[in-house]
Amino acid sequence: MFSLKNKPAHQHFCLRAGVFFQNSPKIAPMSNASRPSQRNPWKWIPSLYFAEGLPYVIVMTLSVLMYKRLGISNTDIALYTSWLYLPWVIKPLWSPVVDLLRTKRFWIVSMQLLIGAGLACIAFTIPTDRFFQYTLAFFWLVAFSSATHDIAADGFYMIALREDQQAFFVGIRSTFYRLAMLTGQGLIVILAGYFEIVSGLPPVDIQITADPGLSQQAPGSLQLGRQALEKDSAQTALLAFPPKVVLSSQPIPAAVADSLRQVARSWNTARAFYSSEAREQNQGAEASWWSRHVSQPLGNFLKTHLGPQQQAAGSAAMVGNLAMVRLYLSRPPENNSKLVVNLDHYAGDKSFRLVEGSRLTFDQRNWEQGAYILVQLDPKLRQKSSATFRAVSGNISFAWMVTFLILAGLLLTAAIYHRFLLPYPTSDQQVARAAGEPVFKAFFDTFALFFRKKHIGVAILFLLLYRLGEAQLVKLAAPFLLDAKELGGLGLTTGEVGFVYGTVGLIALSLGGILGGLLASRHGLKHWLWWMLVAINLPNAVYIYLAYAQPDSFYLISSAVAVEQFGYGFGFTAYMLYMIYLAEGSHKTAHFAIATAFMALGMMIPGLWSGWLQEHIGYQHFFVWVLLATVPAFVVTAFLKIDPEFGKKKSA
Repeated sequence: MFSLKNKPAHQHFCLRAGVFFQNSPKIAPMSNASRPSQRNPWKWIPSLYFAEGLPYVIVMTLSVLMYKRLGISNTDIALYTSWLYLPWVIKPLWSPVVDLLRTKRFWIVSMQLLIGAGLACIAFTIPTDRFFQYTLAFFWLVAFSSATHDIAADGFYMIALREDQQAFFVGIRSTFYRLAMLTGQGLIVILAGYFEIVSGLPPVDIQITADPGLSQQAPGSLQLGRQALEKDSAQTALLAFPPKVVLSSQPIPAAVADSLRQVARSWNTARAFYSSEAREQNQGAEASWWSRHVSQPLGNFLKTHLGPQQQAAGSAAMVGNLAMVRLYLSRPPENNSKLVVNLDHYAGDKSFRLVEGSRLTFDQRNWEQGAYILVQLDPKLRQKSSATFRAVSGNISFAWMVTFLILAGLLLTAAIYHRFLLPYPTSDQQVARAAGEPVFKAFFDTFALFFRKKHIGVAILFLLLYRLGEAQLVKLAAPFLLDAKELGGLGLTTGEVGFVYGTVGLIALSLGGILGGLLASRHGLKHWLWWMLVAINLPNAVYIYLAYAQPDSFYLISSAVAVEQFGYGFGFTAYMLYMIYLAEGSHKTAHFAIATAFMALGMMIPGLWSGWLQEHIGYQHFFVWVLLATVPAFVVTAFLKIDPEFGKKKSA
């Protein structure tokens, strides 16, 4: 157990947070007559689903970035942050508790308060010596609180809105959930970067330009002139030599690139620019029984009969060119301290990738020797392009502490806002149970009632098969766009793929979701079910065309992806509405959570084998298979029973 003795004040507060929530006095309830049972949904649905998406992206994405900036190894980051997804996987196991105890409104406000407190605790423990252990513990608290908040918010959505309102706002809630994801991955990261800059030495920008017109030269030189490193100034400054690099975009042999990376890494390691080394990966592990007797024989059969033609030998022997830059200090760090420098892509084409020197530590021993960073081009880059990398030497711990305090303030503000703006639906009450009935019996009865629903077998098959094709496509769409044409892909650069999915695709996805909700509220789910089933599945055929034609037009590729993403957003509306329809009854919250578990299972299982299958049959046959995999969804939908009036807008 944790001991509070001799703990700093901020840690004492964090460790006592749970006790505070358990022992806080109950507030006298308002009279039912003074409680508004309905409010304009526009006042609370956007903010509620923004508050639902923000903690998720903080736990799943922002935690990874923070730990990377704080110097945690990739092995530890991947191992420990991957487990943080567990609360969302198993949330149906405690979803009946939200039905059986208190109201959904209470759970929403309480969980937002708890998430805000957890984020504040993360902020307070970042500057400590054992920050990794402490922050992970509070990330777990935030993760479980966020998963519980999801259960309550989805349940509240179903009881606070009429059926036609649920259908109309299903696209709106999805849009603001995605907006929260973009905020966490974009705006919050930019904010943390700003605090990193203002809390340390002036940043240094390194500009790399690739020109296909230049003849190929040696990718770099380790023998930089001594005079370049003897610049002095009255104050400590971070310097780069050279600050601008122009190199050919023609690929270089992989052996040359590997040699340069090895030399640069050895130089940086020997001079203690790396505070810790990445752990060695386990090599040479014996193949499992499944691999020897099932996957390898089956894979060889598929590759022989359905696989793509053998590509020309040596097609992978060339890799992107390398730019080499040396970083050093003009003066030794003050007060014998250590200066941590983080480098990352700042602006320009994302086809430029930092492959060496992302985090460097300068001290009294190595400040004037200089550390090497390497930037590698995408080998498919054919036009003149450039990118800027920024070296930031600020107080990383302080920057992320301030960032998480701001996030804590956002969630606490959301809790206060929803405390007053959420309506009080008359049906938002804890599920009644017979006098003397044990809580555990009611808990298990909730699960039993879900599986006793009429036609539940067909309903579960629908949840598992509705996105069978899309579940496989989503895993391979981006790799297909990135892979070279010799490998069956389209040969786009990383920056182009980011634009296709991050801009064009996202806009089309959001428009499809909003249109789907609008139309479903007019004519009901049953009327639009088959149209939405077609919309989410048949546009997958655009990838068959792209795989066989391999067009060069970026506009054509972007348009094809936009069609597929619009169809997905439009078609997913039916899937979401059917989960709401299936959850109807006395345990809406718990039953909706169980339905989302089947939704996750329907995405997870097909995704497990999709990459293996594609590698053995190639992109062309794989996308044909994806289209064939949509057939079961059409078969199951024919047996689905839905009330024709569900989702229709009711007259006043």
